[in-house]
Amino acid sequence: MSSTRNAPSSTPHGPGARSSERLDVSGVTAEGAAWLASAGTYPRSTLALWRERPDAPVVLLCGGAFDVVSASALFGRRMLDRLWEEGPGSGPVAAHRGRILLFAAPGTAQRLPSLMEWEEWGTEPGGRSGRCREVPPLLCHGRGDAVTVPPPRPGGGAPETVRTDSRWLVAPDTRQPWLPGPEILLWAAVRATRAAAAAAVRISIFPPADQDAKVYDVSRRR
Repeated sequence: MSSTRNAPSSTPHGPGARSSERLDVSGVTAEGAAWLASAGTYPRSTLALWRERPDAPVVLLCGGAFDVVSASALFGRRMLDRLWEEGPGSGPVAAHRGRILLFAAPGTAQRLPSLMEWEEWGTEPGGRSGRCREVPPLLCHGRGDAVTVPPPRPGGGAPETVRTDSRWLVAPDTRQPWLPGPEILLWAAVRATRAAAAAAVRISIFPPADQDAKVYDVSRRR
């Protein structure tokens, strides 16, 4: 299980900051938009569209500038929390139609399923789940796939028109964002699974925290 134990230390980022020290990025910067557009078939056309309609989602190709690992909303949030609280942080992350889209290093979509199988956290031959049945399926989008990403400015700046089902949780803010690889994401999935299992047996008198209140200190990745 070397990848699940050592993954965070393989990056140049330290352990996660405490929740009170996080700083949210509310929108995509010009540099972040340029990075996103570089994954499209016509980057200049994509940027022109966003200049005219900053609230327009677009379909981008995976496998070049990035891969995308898609998780269910709840499990994706748990992975994201582990990445920021105990690991190296994350690359850009979006919520779109009930899924969490974690942007990852190119090649991750091909390697992550194999790595999960090798580490016995995936599905064994014959359809039987591996050592941990609680790991939900992760959809991996790589070369030959495309994903719809939220717009740079949801609602064009009008609060009443903002779509809460399509938004950035960690918005792109640079032309060369750090992106986690398969080892990091496997580590986060394992930690999220263990945290969920521990929470299931813990009795608490407090209500669950508001998930939308969480913010992430993107400056820590630099």
